[in-house]
Amino acid sequence: MKDILQELENRRENARLGGGQKRVDAQHAKGKLTARERIEVLLDEDSFEEYDMFVAHRCTDFGMEKNRPYGDGVVTGWGTINGRMVYVFSQDFTVLGGSVSATHAMKICKIMDMAMQNGAPVIGINDSGGARIQEGVDSLAGYGEVFKRNILASGVVPQISVIMGPCAGGAVYSPAMTDFIFMVKDSSYMFVTGPDVVKTVTNEQVTAEELGGASTHTKKSSVADAAFENDVEALAEVRRLVDFLPLNNQQKPPVRPFFDDVARVEDSLDTLVPENPNTPYDMKELIHKIADEGDFYEIQEDFAKNIITGFVRLEGQTVGVVANQPMVLAGCLDIDSSRKAARFVRFCDAFEIPLLTLVDVPGFLPGTGQEYRGVIKHGAKLLFAYGEATVPKVTVITRKAYGGAYVVMSSKHLAGDINYAWPTSEVAVMGAKGATEILYRSELNDPEKIAARTAEYEDRFANPFVAAERGFIDEVIQPHSTRRRVARAFAALRTKKARVPWKKHDNIPL
Repeated sequence: MKDILQELENRRENARLGGGQKRVDAQHAKGKLTARERIEVLLDEDSFEEYDMFVAHRCTDFGMEKNRPYGDGVVTGWGTINGRMVYVFSQDFTVLGGSVSATHAMKICKIMDMAMQNGAPVIGINDSGGARIQEGVDSLAGYGEVFKRNILASGVVPQISVIMGPCAGGAVYSPAMTDFIFMVKDSSYMFVTGPDVVKTVTNEQVTAEELGGASTHTKKSSVADAAFENDVEALAEVRRLVDFLPLNNQQKPPVRPFFDDVARVEDSLDTLVPENPNTPYDMKELIHKIADEGDFYEIQEDFAKNIITGFVRLEGQTVGVVANQPMVLAGCLDIDSSRKAARFVRFCDAFEIPLLTLVDVPGFLPGTGQEYRGVIKHGAKLLFAYGEATVPKVTVITRKAYGGAYVVMSSKHLAGDINYAWPTSEVAVMGAKGATEILYRSELNDPEKIAARTAEYEDRFANPFVAAERGFIDEVIQPHSTRRRVARAFAALRTKKARVPWKKHDNIPL
């Protein structure tokens, strides 16, 4: 019996060593943790339950039968984050470069199936050289099986991808279908075709970092939601994100203890909006002053900065925030901001996370660049996302809400539940100057008349009261009371039930 137990321990030790000490040292030399070290950082202490430790590949071509390491380049299992269950897979670059074989993919599929069955998030740590060339089509079939699970799990359990090394070719499409993607600066990259192929086909000279590094995907492509300095920081932020999310689409997000007065008055908000309607201000100040303990978890901070997305808590409960940012492009909606916000709204709706929308939007960004790239269709994504969302929706208009952009930003007409406005807000078809120049075109040669007409238009329409008269605004509120009014609104909506007509699925304008 002792011999058998010792053999078990020896095999475990062999599996834990991955590709051997030399390769582990090489991983550390790059400033990267090993697959198992990453899991230890991510999960609660001693909570990890590993599966399939002794799985080995079945390939016999190219002499592969002589090299069959345990685990086959990926560590899989489940554990807890702050006591709540998550499933995790972590690719091991020290074993055959973390390349994906049929059995490697099988291990990932197994825990994804278990996650869906048991209703818990899936966190994938990606660090792989891509498909295992020695296995050919078997490797590609493995990718396909993983992709199918990503699709089935979408909207059922949260899926989070952490890119901690190379992720290239077909491998990028699994993270692309997950809900959130985090990267590590200077040590992770994602691309469909690498720099060498790009050079051969298009004659472009580009580095891996320029082509698919963290900066590229957080600032330009919007593929990644955030990038962090090192493995430990990235994993700590994943833990923080998981705390905001429900385990699955049948459960509510966790309610955390809070020590912030719900009725807290913020007098500084009364002067947040400048007197000059063209002067910008920072909408993040309002978000922090509404949130419990001022805590705001921003998503895609470095992309499309004219709109802000992220999570706060109100009375300890998770709320998704979408807000125009007057500091960037005057808060206009454009292609990038519409896409960014639409995806975030759809995630919140899929997982029963209420939505708070803070509005200061002068319209859609004009120009041929936007029109040629399809701002109509991309803008419609955000419109569609808000219109189909059945979660509690509370909206606060702080300043401008003009034209179609007013309608798009969770207006009453898109089934906004409770719509507030500050006294500084203007709900109108357009700004006073533009409206006057159209309405009184014959008087354009008389500056005094036009000025008088503009002032008259401002008095009549540059306020929230016309919309309030028609019931499009539920209440005009004092800015300093915004936290209390918003918190009470969401409290009133906690038992909301909404029904939509039966359909197989919608056809959002992609």
